[in-house]
Amino acid sequence: MAHCFLDYDPKILMALNESLKGDTKFTDFLFHNGYPELAAFSAAVHSNTEALNWLLKSNSPEFGVLSNAIDGEENAIKWLIDNEFHFLSIFAAACRKEDKAIRWLADNKLDIFLMMIRTIHNELLHQAWDSSDVHRRRG
Repeated sequence: MAHCFLDYDPKILMALNESLKGDTKFTDFLFHNGYPELAAFSAAVHSNTEALNWLLKSNSPEFGVLSNAIDGEENAIKWLIDNEFHFLSIFAAACRKEDKAIRWLADNKLDIFLMMIRTIHNELLHQAWDSSDVHRRRG
């Protein structure tokens, strides 16, 4: 069964947002309450390769592909479009800071998704800082 963020109750999306912020209580809540695909998506955004691979092999490959599309992988972006995941495609574009996608979400008053995108931007920024910090590198 294909999933889209629009299919979820706003309370579940709020829990996903907290999980994306790194709060493992919410990740655990999602995992143990019937939303393992959202818990795995959050982990994949946090660069967890195991979670990404699980998504790609699960009944929710679109969330694994979404994680890759957020990172700008051309094949993932094309896959979302070709498989008619229109909303996820727009969400990924907004995560990549494409103005047209952000404006579309704002015009459609999809504030919860704009909040999630801000959270993802912050996470990606922290990942970039961590990867450029010579004190964090292992050698």
